[in-house]
Amino acid sequence: MHTSPAVRIGALAPLTPPGWAEAGRHLLAGLDLAVRDANAAGGIDGRPLELLVRDTAADPARAAAAVDELAGLGVAALAGEYHSVVARAAAARADALGLPFLCSSAVLDALTDHPTEWVARIAPPQSRGWRFFTDFLLDRLGAGRRRIAVAADPSVYWESGIRILREHLARYDGEVVVLDARGLGPEGVCDALVAHDASALLLLVGHPEPAVPLVRAVRRDERLAGILLGAPAGQPELPSWASLLGADGAGIPFLRYLPDLPEGLTSLGARVAAALREQLAEEPSFVAFEGYDTGVVLAELLRAHGPDRTRLAPAAWAKVAVEGTRGPIRFSRVPGIGVWQWAGAPIQVVDRDPADPSRFRVRVRHTL
Repeated sequence: MHTSPAVRIGALAPLTPPGWAEAGRHLLAGLDLAVRDANAAGGIDGRPLELLVRDTAADPARAAAAVDELAGLGVAALAGEYHSVVARAAAARADALGLPFLCSSAVLDALTDHPTEWVARIAPPQSRGWRFFTDFLLDRLGAGRRRIAVAADPSVYWESGIRILREHLARYDGEVVVLDARGLGPEGVCDALVAHDASALLLLVGHPEPAVPLVRAVRRDERLAGILLGAPAGQPELPSWASLLGADGAGIPFLRYLPDLPEGLTSLGARVAAALREQLAEEPSFVAFEGYDTGVVLAELLRAHGPDRTRLAPAAWAKVAVEGTRGPIRFSRVPGIGVWQWAGAPIQVVDRDPADPSRFRVRVRHTL
């Protein structure tokens, strides 16, 4: 039994709307399991790890305030966050305060405005994943019709995604048509798809609103029977997508940061998958594995360097070498990315099987 004072880690996650609370729940489940496993193995030199959880609710200002609060409470490091714009605000405050922050799920390339030694990331950068997704779209569409429409919400994250798509498609004579998802509404988006003769529609919008009404409208519009729907941000990954949309939500490719299941998981990953399945009472998403891997890395950093947060950066990230659920984790400097980056995160394009929307089909996988 631990009797020494706890070593505290601040955990940021969207747990209430307008944040994607389902993703936040999976992220926190992974983090919590990693902390429990670390404590079962003796904690940090006999001291237990403790998570101090703060709900960001997808609000950057709320996240920045939470970082300030957690720093004042003496946390050794920060972990988590799902939404890129929120993680960016948290990273800026962590960098300013000299507080180590390991971001779990946010993929925005420009997580910070400048290179920093205080921030690292488990998830792959958006440019890597979205270029891979664009190549998949081009293969599916073939030569000829390569006009891809995006139904987008206003956001730095979505704008970054559109820029990646546009730049990559331009090399193959492709075109991006940007549609204002909320201004047009579902029926207006359908009319615009017909008017532009779009061959695909990508959902660069929040879930469930307005993503679910958009999918329903497109699926029911006979004029759009041949259009390809895609969701690079991964909205179909979590169970609520299938429960809300059923068959309408199947056959929509998205990015998933997992190896082939179950054989692609490490032995640790297989054990964690079973534990998360029991804890969540549903299949764990890639977000849950990202949460667990975040906890594993931070526990190892704290064991190796102690709980004094000033000693966890700058040198500590470069020395990480741990076995995660999805492979060995090491951090490096990646050109164009200002934070320490795990460059080996697996990437797949997956969709839900039209024959059984509860099952996933791997359409293509990225190999380094």
